[in-house]
Amino acid sequence: MNIQVLVFHPSIKQSRVNRNLANALSDADNIDVSYMYDLYPDYKIDVQAEQDKLSKADRIVLQFPMYWYSSPSLLKKWLDDVLTHGWAYGSTGDALKGKELIIAISPGAGAENYRRDGGFGYTVTDFLRPFQATSNLISTKFMKPFITVGAASISDEKLAEQAQDYLKYLTQDNLQELGQFE
Repeated sequence: MNIQVLVFHPSIKQSRVNRNLANALSDADNIDVSYMYDLYPDYKIDVQAEQDKLSKADRIVLQFPMYWYSSPSLLKKWLDDVLTHGWAYGSTGDALKGKELIIAISPGAGAENYRRDGGFGYTVTDFLRPFQATSNLISTKFMKPFITVGAASISDEKLAEQAQDYLKYLTQDNLQELGQFE
């Protein structure tokens, strides 16, 4: 299985959580990690190169910190530019059909906030519904996300465990799809 991990963190060198998660994948043979802000600091995305990467992947991972209950701006630009009509969706757009899509997200606040009766009133997966709708449009399988809550205060020990769990999760043979109403 070919796994393509696209890391959308605007300052990955200063990131503790996303850097450690991505570093845990560095020795895996079937995982290719791309640091998107390093590739496109000017936001001028090489659409053909990105589509080529996605075409070769069986499992596509979008890894990013949660910003304002959403994603960093380059990810939105990437989605707009790369997932084109006629290629990713539309009557002839089936390039990604059947591939798995995973969101690996790291919200800063603790888990107690991401409950319907918690501080934010929504779960992390609630905030990811636009990504699930995008997955439906491009005919990928939207797998259960890999969530690292409490990124702002996670201990070094817990982060090390989470990084190893991330590698194990991404390399599992059978991941579970996220249901529409879970």
